[in-house]
Amino acid sequence: MSPIPGKEALRAALARRHGEALQARLEQTTVAVCGLGGLGSNIAISLARAGIGKLILIDFDRVDLSNLHRQQYRANQVGRFKTEALTEILKDISPYLDIESHTERITEENFVSLLCEADFICEAFDNPEAKAMLTNGVLEQLPNAYLIAASGMAGLGSANAIQTKKITGRFYLCGDFISDVADHSTLISSRVMVCAAHQAHMVLRILAQEFEP
Repeated sequence: MSPIPGKEALRAALARRHGEALQARLEQTTVAVCGLGGLGSNIAISLARAGIGKLILIDFDRVDLSNLHRQQYRANQVGRFKTEALTEILKDISPYLDIESHTERITEENFVSLLCEADFICEAFDNPEAKAMLTNGVLEQLPNAYLIAASGMAGLGSANAIQTKKITGRFYLCGDFISDVADHSTLISSRVMVCAAHQAHMVLRILAQEFEP
């Protein structure tokens, strides 16, 4: 097995790709990923590869066999808490990444304490009520954070329909804004990954001071 590259070597490789100024902003940024399913696991991996400084991972669920077709878990992780399993995967990718994990359900009572340190909050829930609760709560009580939420990625529709819209100054929505898993046979890994990539990419664009019109 090859030795793990040193922290400075890994950082230098990222800085050569991103430029020193952007890399400095990335490593000083904290992103909360709320829900670690098909969206959340892909968002976290994309941000870890980009060199984000800290991830806050929040999910109460365990890896299930039915998750493996679209979520970034391994078959040997079935039954483990998603927070633990994803932390393991992320540390393989980015061994010096700062990770804070919470194996609990986000509620109206605890979301402020869980998310108050985050510069960006990525909403990655399956449940519409949970999506609405988090969106309303963040916009009302955490006005200094950017919220990157998702709406519509189900079915086999064209991946080109997935897009990012700026809703308000600190609120962005990614998806096709139409499809619902209840109306389609399933969530397909490739289309879910496209939406997750939009969410992660919007974080990176904002840090690079590239904003949607």
